[in-house]
Order: sequence, then C-alpha cells, then structure tokens
Amino acid sequence: MPKKITTTISPEGSLEVLSQHEVSRLRDTSANGLHGLLRRCALAVLNYGNTSDDARAIMETYHDFDIQVLQQDRGIRLKLTNAPVDAFVDGEMIRGTRQLLSSVLRDIVYVYNEIQNQPRFDLSTGEGTTNAIFHILRKAGVLKPSADPSLVVCWGGHSISREEYDYSKSVGYHLGLRNLDICTGCGPGAMKGPMKGANVAHAKQRRTESRYLGISEPGIIAAEAPNPIVNELVIMPDIEKRLEAFLRVGHGIIVFPGGVGTAEEILYLLGILLNPDNRNTPLPVIFTGPADAADYFKRIDEFLVYTLGEEARQCYQIIIDDPVQVARTMRDGIDAVTEFRRAKHDAFYYNWHLNIARGFQEPFEATHEAMASLALHRQQPVHELAAALRRAFSGIVAGNVKEDGIQAIETHGPFQLHAETELMTRLDELLDSFVVQGRMKLPGSDYVPCYTLT
Repeated sequence: MPKKITTTISPEGSLEVLSQHEVSRLRDTSANGLHGLLRRCALAVLNYGNTSDDARAIMETYHDFDIQVLQQDRGIRLKLTNAPVDAFVDGEMIRGTRQLLSSVLRDIVYVYNEIQNQPRFDLSTGEGTTNAIFHILRKAGVLKPSADPSLVVCWGGHSISREEYDYSKSVGYHLGLRNLDICTGCGPGAMKGPMKGANVAHAKQRRTESRYLGISEPGIIAAEAPNPIVNELVIMPDIEKRLEAFLRVGHGIIVFPGGVGTAEEILYLLGILLNPDNRNTPLPVIFTGPADAADYFKRIDEFLVYTLGEEARQCYQIIIDDPVQVARTMRDGIDAVTEFRRAKHDAFYYNWHLNIARGFQEPFEATHEAMASLALHRQQPVHELAAALRRAFSGIVAGNVKEDGIQAIETHGPFQLHAETELMTRLDELLDSFVVQGRMKLPGSDYVPCYTLT
C-alpha cells in the first residue's frame, strides 16, 4: 500500500479568498457541485510522480483521498486527507506542487462560477467562446503583453519509447538555446521531454524568465498528472477550449510521435489552417521524431493527404532525427510570426486574427449516438471533414483513457463509426498501425479496440 499523509495547507498565488457560495459549491458532492471535479484534479496534481496513466487505477489506490476547502477569517485553507506522500518533503508540500494545486483550485472556481452559464460569456457563439478563453488565460496570468513571441506548443504521446522521449528532450534543449519557451498539455512523455530539455538550455543561457506552460482540461489532467517542470498551469473546461487556447497563445507547433490523441490534435490544427480565412496567417508547424518514428509520420502524412488533399502538406514540415534543424526552423518561423503580427498590429500574446469555426469550438461528447452520426466522407469542405475526423479520434481517446468513456464502452460495447469505403479502409489501416507500433496500449493492460468500422 502506498504511504499517505493527512494535513492542512494554504493555497499559493492569487486565490486566497472565496465567497461562501464558492466554498459551498466546492464542498458540494451532488451532481451540481464541484467537489468531485476538484478531488480528481487535485489527486492528479499530488500524484505526478506516479508512472501510471490509468486514471481508474489511481482513483482506486487513493479511494480514501479527500480535499476540503476551509473558510477562515484570514482566507482559505485546504484540508488533504490520505494524500500521496510523494507530494511532500519532511511533512511539507513541495512548493511547485502547492502552486499547481492552487492553479487547479483557481481555474475551477473561475470557470464554473464566472464563465459558464454567465450572460457576459455567450459560449454558443465563436466570439463568446474566444473571449472566454482569453479571460481564463488572463485570470491565470499567462498573457505577457511585454514579451516577444517565443512560445512553442509541443504535442505528442504521453506513453512513448525512451528513444522518442530522449529525442523530444533534445529538441527542447535546442529550442531553449534559442531562447524559446515551451507550452504543452503538461503531462508526461512528449509533453515532459521538451520542457526538461529547455530547462537545461535556459540555465546555460542564464535565462531567468523561462516559461513552461501547461494547458489541460479536467478529464485529461485527471488521467495525466502534470509534470514537475510546469511553472504555469491553466485548466480549460473542455478539450475544445484547451486546443483553441494552444493556438491562441502559441507562436509555433511541434508534433512529436504519439497515438490517437496526437492524431486528433493534428486534425484539429489542419482543419483550422485549411480554413480559407486562415491561409495567409503564418504558423510554423513541424512533425518530428527520431529515425524510428519515420514510419509513424509517413502514415500520418499519407492519411492526411488522402483525406484532406495535397494542400494539407503545405501546412507542415516533416523533419526526422535532426533536433538542431527543428529548432532553427522553428526559430525562423516564429521570427516570421513576429513580423506578421507587427505589420498587422496584432497582439503578440493572443492570436485574435485566427478564425476558428464553430465545428472546432463546440464540445463533443463521445456517446455511441454521436460517434455513429459523424459525417466521415469527402463530399464536404476539407476543414469540415477534418472536424468530423477529429471528433472520431476524440471519441477513441475517450474510450481508451477517460473514465466516462471506458464505462460507456463496458456498458454498451464499442463505438460504431460509419465512413465511405475507401476512407474507412484508410482510417482502419492508420489505427491498426498505431496498435502495431504500441501506440494504443496502456501500460500493464492488453489493448482492446473501443470502436468498429462499418
């Protein structure tokens, strides 16, 4: 049995005072309350040293963990019961862990009390959604008006080979030497490697204001605890707002090897870049990995060109086994972004210019009915097909790693996906290649597909 600790701490950061209503919602264990959400996210933060990415196993191991918000005259305190002992040193919580825990509390309170179901933010419109994302990021203090563009968003798998992890770390190192910062989904694997590499490079460059920004959402952070390099953490209410946040604050994108989740992110990205309104907006995108990852990106590339057309290739570069070239290319790309933003008088810290269609903003709940109704055919604009494909991959991610998705599969059987014959064959071949490469298998378990194609 793992060692556990019970203690009371003070949050660190901007959130020190809560209203009685806010405290009541955080204590509320009903369906309308926030206690369950806070408990899951807090446990993930406290458990970041654990190598498992099985959210259900973690929750079962710490089934007796609890977090309570205590209202006191001088502010609030957090009572932790049976918390993972690895989050503490000699009885004191590690400061970085306390900061991340405070960030989780801050964003849950702000999003669910100030953003959702509030008339000032109309989340049924594109403008309202983009504005809400801006306010969440501003509340978190991650918008830096005085800073030049430098934020590289890194996507990739959380469960990758040691060679791929070391490669992502090397890329991060060379990015850091060129004074570039890192933004990821804040989990392990390809999200941790670039931050760790950049951290060493920034130290060599004596860079004191380095940024390691993690952007997550409740379902993801509960499954993938933030890595310890993260020094800024933002929790978005759903994956669509999380993905939009990456594109609004990032100045370039690097995609490392991954699995279905990475394919989902690629389709989201290309669906936006292929929108006619965005074709003149510079955003450097690089797919990269070690030599052994060449086949992974070859198959991704072939699938993208078949489904979205040859034009999709113009949106990204593939650079294999060359971290220095990746970093140089990204540095040049971000310099081009800087000049474009300056010429257009656009903000460096938030990309208002990018047009993100509603199909990429509306939350998608991966129910059996929703998955079966996806329009997976090429008789539609390519950016709309990309949106449908992204949702298909999102459902597969949910069925693989998210607690609700796993439960739905266990109860109702695999999702049914309907697609035109050739597209269905290509999709099935791509997913099969992920299985063969071990990219759709959770550690310690036998992979069973959560979908069938008809």
